[in-house]
Amino acid sequence: QVQLAESGGGSVQAGGSLRLSCLASGYISPTWCMAWFRQTPENERERVASIDAWDESRYADSVMGRFTISRDNAAKRLYLEMDNLTHEDTAMYYCATREDRFCGDSAVFFTYWGQGTQVTVSL
Repeated sequence: QVQLAESGGGSVQAGGSLRLSCLASGYISPTWCMAWFRQTPENERERVASIDAWDESRYADSVMGRFTISRDNAAKRLYLEMDNLTHEDTAMYYCATREDRFCGDSAVFFTYWGQGTQVTVSL
């Protein structure tokens, strides 16, 4: 059974930075796609960034150039470095993975989810 646990969320001022971490437990393959999603009460869960089996990363247009996704397969960790945060980045952030080398953009493609970590960016 795969379990994912996010950490690193918090409250920052606009322009600040945060680094999210996701620790996986149980069996997880380094060939699986991993991703970060975020959700607010008003919006559907959206993919922020993903990284596939070949370490190719993709980003939502809204975070391109500001966020960086990375993974440490030996440590079973996924990271999201978030710089130059804006108020619009305020959301609950979720780590997710699926048993496939390829990533999809939609949350429906992902099987395993963490409980989320809250990021709040003040103006």
